[in-house]
Amino acid sequence: MSEVTQILNQIQQGDAAAAADLLPLVYTELRRLARHKMKSEAAGQALQPTALVHEAYVRLVGSEDLPKWDNRGHFFAAAAEAMRRILIENARRRQSLKRGGDRKRFEVAEDDAIIDAGDVDELLDLDSALTKLALCEPEMSKLVELRYFAGLSVEESAEVLGVSPRTVKRNWAFARAWLGRELNSDVEG
Repeated sequence: MSEVTQILNQIQQGDAAAAADLLPLVYTELRRLARHKMKSEAAGQALQPTALVHEAYVRLVGSEDLPKWDNRGHFFAAAAEAMRRILIENARRRQSLKRGGDRKRFEVAEDDAIIDAGDVDELLDLDSALTKLALCEPEMSKLVELRYFAGLSVEESAEVLGVSPRTVKRNWAFARAWLGRELNSDVEG
């Protein structure tokens, strides 16, 4: 059992000091994930990688109703989802200020590990499509979060999900095709 998993178990058992021990262990990796996600942000954005990491961390360990994490991979999957939600909330706030805009065609390509969060409409369309995907294929939705929002490689995603890299590649191809069809149906229909 990794040190992160042990500390997560301590947090689950109500050890408040364990949360302070967790941050130094996971901060570097969370910061790397956030930097990867934020590198496409326009300069001067209110949300910076450090703020994204801190907000995600607070959501993960700062509430009374702590979720149960089975292991380190589960924690980082939850972190990827928290970062996704934070970025979506930020995009919605920006869109409400902007009020409107035309929808644009958006295709998911293999080399797209991140989305240009500068385009709020695309991010919101992707979130809507991911929500639909999660209803019928929750594992695929989780994979897209890991690859697209957290920027994990095939191998890293396989480790987090507990499947083989081959399964990740097959599921990634399916998820990209499904999302492409879903996102393009809004444009064509």
